[in-house]
Amino acid sequence: MRKLGQYGKEIAIGFVPVLLVFLIFAGVPALPLLMGVCLTAGLLLLARARGGLAVGAAAKKAPARSPQYLTFEDIGGQEQAKRELTEALEFLVQRDKLSKLGIRPLKGILLTGPPGTGKTLLAKAAAQHTNSVFAAASGSEFVEMYVGVGAGRIRDLFQQARRQAIKEKKDCAIIFIDEIDGIGGKRDGGQHREYDQTLNQLLTEMDGIQGDEHPRVLLIAATNRKELLDSALLRPGRFDRHIQVDLPDKTGREHILELHARNKPLAEDVSLAKIADETFGFSGAQLESVMNEAAIYAMREENETISAANLAQAIDKVMMGERMDRETTREERERVAIHELGHAIMAETVRPGSVAQVSLTPRGQALGYVRHHPSQDRYLYTKTFLEEQIMVALGGAVAEELNYGGRSTGSRGDFDQATNIVRSIIESGMSDLGIVHPEALTAEQWSKENARILNDLTERTRELLGRRLDTFQRLLAVLVQEETLSGERLREELNRTAA
Repeated sequence: MRKLGQYGKEIAIGFVPVLLVFLIFAGVPALPLLMGVCLTAGLLLLARARGGLAVGAAAKKAPARSPQYLTFEDIGGQEQAKRELTEALEFLVQRDKLSKLGIRPLKGILLTGPPGTGKTLLAKAAAQHTNSVFAAASGSEFVEMYVGVGAGRIRDLFQQARRQAIKEKKDCAIIFIDEIDGIGGKRDGGQHREYDQTLNQLLTEMDGIQGDEHPRVLLIAATNRKELLDSALLRPGRFDRHIQVDLPDKTGREHILELHARNKPLAEDVSLAKIADETFGFSGAQLESVMNEAAIYAMREENETISAANLAQAIDKVMMGERMDRETTREERERVAIHELGHAIMAETVRPGSVAQVSLTPRGQALGYVRHHPSQDRYLYTKTFLEEQIMVALGGAVAEELNYGGRSTGSRGDFDQATNIVRSIIESGMSDLGIVHPEALTAEQWSKENARILNDLTERTRELLGRRLDTFQRLLAVLVQEETLSGERLREELNRTAA
């Protein structure tokens, strides 16, 4: 295949004139034929110049791109990942020390974790930390319909990284492949020859990395789905280090917010610590979006500084989407208000002081929402906590039943959340089924236990909400009229009824 590509031009130069002479002697008009050949040749050259034609082994070269100046100090919220990555990079920095101890250099580092947690930023910072050439590509760039093209691009990427390091007189080159599951997925023995050849070429290139070579090469890859990668790629000797890049905790979120607030004028009432509290579960990318959207809100209001209200609006937008100008009937508004009040009253019943605001403002796909006060970061959950969470999710549907005698399609998302929590209860051995492997349960057993738990919690929710129907009606009138209800007003009404 490669030889054919090398001599294809010579073959074409010799064959095309002979074919033209033959066709002219056969009586085919010469002028239209020549014009057609020239036009075809011109189109082929134009397509090749634009990189649109990559057939056979003529692989498109992946360019080596230098990262912007970025250090580990510029990345917030990933102290553990940064520490592990820095230790893994020592073989590029302290070659002599490692050679004395007989340590084999690492060939690959795999960064895994949810989207937006900073895996690409860590790879760029690694290049700065080791003073290395940085060549980046995405897994999708190597996927083609033509067999051999992806493998050729893998070879070009490694070769170009080495050439660039020599050109810049650097000792190291870091190759970064984002979304590596695009080419490194598990092989199933099918007929996907292009995927298999591309993965085989990547494995071959990693095996060819030697500790004494110059320049030294390190492959860093990132994926959101480590479980989909082929076992040959994950074994020691290829990806020697697997570093988990998780969502940031409260301290990490505050650090990330401070980094993105450096070039933004904040009002005196803004507390980044409070914003970090309210953004539990946000990734670094989402936190950056919060700061950016808050600045946009401030610009719309023609303010010179970003206020706490702007940041609250930005959090709502990132969580639920942009505010929508939907025209709803009074009946729909009243049903939405009843639904959201059901969530809010149940939340205040099981966790007093947790509701910050109830709103009828449509955002994204939601016609209304309940905004909760921040809670401490949790990583372990008890059965009681999970059951209370289910009751809060069911509160909207139960409130509709108590007032209208039936439910609406607005409860679909709540039911999805409730069934997911039920699954966690069963898989954690906290249900009546006891400790059991999920795969050992039949569909009928799953359905029966799921229905039992949800029916029991629905009855408890109905009982608790039924005791507050009078308060419910007073709060409903306020919410429908004003469109928003503060957590303080909600608690005042609930406490007055309890007294």
